[in-house]
Amino acid sequence: MGLRKTALMLLAMLVASPPAWAESLRYLQIGTGPPGETHFLLGGLISSAVSNPPGLRSCGKGGGCGVPGLISMASATKGSVANVQEIAAGHLDAAVVQADIALWAYQGEPPFEGQPIRVLRSIARIGADQLQVVVRKGGRIQSLKDIKGKRVSLGEKGSGTLIHSRMLLSALGLKESDIKAETLRSAEAADAMAQGRLDAIIVLDAAPSPAIAALADRQAVLLLALDKATIAALRKVDPLLHEDEISPASYLGQDQPVPTLSVAVSLVASGNLPDDLVEGMTRTLWSPVTQQLLKDGGVVPGRDPATIGTALNGLALPLHPGAARFYAAQGAIE
Repeated sequence: MGLRKTALMLLAMLVASPPAWAESLRYLQIGTGPPGETHFLLGGLISSAVSNPPGLRSCGKGGGCGVPGLISMASATKGSVANVQEIAAGHLDAAVVQADIALWAYQGEPPFEGQPIRVLRSIARIGADQLQVVVRKGGRIQSLKDIKGKRVSLGEKGSGTLIHSRMLLSALGLKESDIKAETLRSAEAADAMAQGRLDAIIVLDAAPSPAIAALADRQAVLLLALDKATIAALRKVDPLLHEDEISPASYLGQDQPVPTLSVAVSLVASGNLPDDLVEGMTRTLWSPVTQQLLKDGGVVPGRDPATIGTALNGLALPLHPGAARFYAAQGAIE
């Protein structure tokens, strides 16, 4: 009997009589963000951490420390707006989402007018994103007011970056028609700037954002500071934004802190996920093994790294009951 025929017969036997462990398998789809941004790395590492399919060595022996029987898969996405829409459609079970985007989606506020996504639930605050405006050092743009008439990437459609870029333009008294707007993901925008086809990049991501760090290695860049008036105007329309700064040395050639705004980043899930599954995910997320995995993976979630002590800070959604059960057991909530 040929090898191919033997393999097909074995597969047919497995389908007809699956092993006992197959019945206990559970699958999870986690939305991340575009390649070249921290959300993509962060979501992928979390997905890897919570997975624990049958056959792995035990956690204490260097094996999986996640939820027993869970196979989690991370998906690259366009960003926070797309992520909550995909959770609503049932295509994602959980995702990395900026807190203000999650709130607007839950309440049906722009850009989700009249279509509230009430199934959304929080698991934890897992970091913070910073508003970054990147230009060429020594170029035509030296301050925010100089971007008028210039070629500016606002972030791709479906991203939280695009929403916040448009808010920034409005705070500066500009319309999108006042600039030569591009809707590019940050990695594409970085390539365009390196090739001289773009004057500025706006990105909402934890610094150092991988795509911007790679660009800074290729050419000298300048991060534009947000002035007090612009910060006040943005916080008036979005109170979940907080005054922050991009730390010195976040990027090659940056030797001073840069005033900006940041927003909390949450791990968000569908409220339809079973409580025991989310409780196990939350426990895994805050285990020392997972936190070391994130550290070793080079994920830097903003200047205010998330810990179990800050896990509930800045959340805009109700907690998933499974997550609440974990935090109650830790004494974090009553």
